[in-house]
Amino acid sequence: MREDDPERAKKAAAIIVGADLSAISVDELAERIGFLENEITRIKQEIKAKKSAKSAADAVFGN
Repeated sequence: MREDDPERAKKAAAIIVGADLSAISVDELAERIGFLENEITRIKQEIKAKKSAKSAADAVFGN
């Protein structure tokens, strides 16, 4: 998902985990999967960056 696309960002923000999916079309469900996969990737990247920063701090401060 392009982060500079406000319409896509608005749709992604409207996804509610655990919501009833029965009234949502197959295309919309597939789009939701894409949003969620992108968000998972983004979160994993943030975790990796935080672990790297912690490792660097531990190396400097000897923890």
